[in-house]
Amino acid sequence: MSRLILPPVPASEITPRSVYEQRRQWLRLMASGAAGAALASWAGREALAQTPGKLAKLPGAKSAVEGAVVMEKTTAYVDATSYNNFYEFGTDKSDPVQRAHTLRPRPWSVRVEGEIAKPGVYDIDALLKLSPMEERIYRLRCVEGWSMVIPWVGYSLAELIRKVEPNSKAKFVEFITLEDKSQMPGLRSAVLDWPYVEGLRIDEAMHPLTLLTFGMYGELLPNQNGAPVRIVVPWKYGFKSAKSIVKIRFVEKQPTSSWTQAAPQEYGFYSNVNPLVEHPRWSQSRERRIGEDDLFAKKRKTLMFNGYEAQVGQLYAGMDLRKNF
Repeated sequence: MSRLILPPVPASEITPRSVYEQRRQWLRLMASGAAGAALASWAGREALAQTPGKLAKLPGAKSAVEGAVVMEKTTAYVDATSYNNFYEFGTDKSDPVQRAHTLRPRPWSVRVEGEIAKPGVYDIDALLKLSPMEERIYRLRCVEGWSMVIPWVGYSLAELIRKVEPNSKAKFVEFITLEDKSQMPGLRSAVLDWPYVEGLRIDEAMHPLTLLTFGMYGELLPNQNGAPVRIVVPWKYGFKSAKSIVKIRFVEKQPTSSWTQAAPQEYGFYSNVNPLVEHPRWSQSRERRIGEDDLFAKKRKTLMFNGYEAQVGQLYAGMDLRKNF
């Protein structure tokens, strides 16, 4: 039986031992180092994520508000509930789903005060009954370059605003979130000056698209997504949509948002989605849609005002959107 004799491999094609060992070292670092930890975190978040049906139903009628429903594929529930920014529970995207079980969304109340005729404290169940619920499918764009499409449930914040009757001095609306270290372990970090504060100009807050939000995917909000009540402002970067709100104040002077206070050169008060204004550390011209090829998702072009320009562009007529970013 004859043997197959292979020609000798040229020395130029043999991988040097040093390079081979470097590759093995790189693989070990991937498995045990930062990259491996990131991949493990990505995989682990799905194991911890809730599945639909575990929270109480919160159905909403189809919204008649112009632009309130985008005809795009919605992000999978497992992704929307396990890949979050909620620094009160940690700075990693998987921290909220792992740690937010400590949040107690009942009992809960929201104090409404400031330049209004009818200040008061609203129990969460009273807020739920204030106006009929709607389901709105909004794009959510994060300043870090990723986006989702989520079916939110709530009603226009304008319904509450009209009820409390702002006076002529009410130029802005300030949102203050829960500050309780026993419920929110991330508050032990000095990454921000707590409590978390956000704000809108009153005409932005009154816009029909600004949603006082109590649920998503037909159920109550999961803790990691801002239970029991949050704001969703779809044409602004996600950090403008304050979560787990305990106080709403109507004020005359522009409030200082938490991220604006922490890094004013990076996070302006308006924070409208604008692909023409670059973040100092990354481009805003393109975005990665979560759920499309997971970590290696293709990027898509970012739309002005997150695709809501026809509905909200008139709010900023005559403004320099590079200066007022």
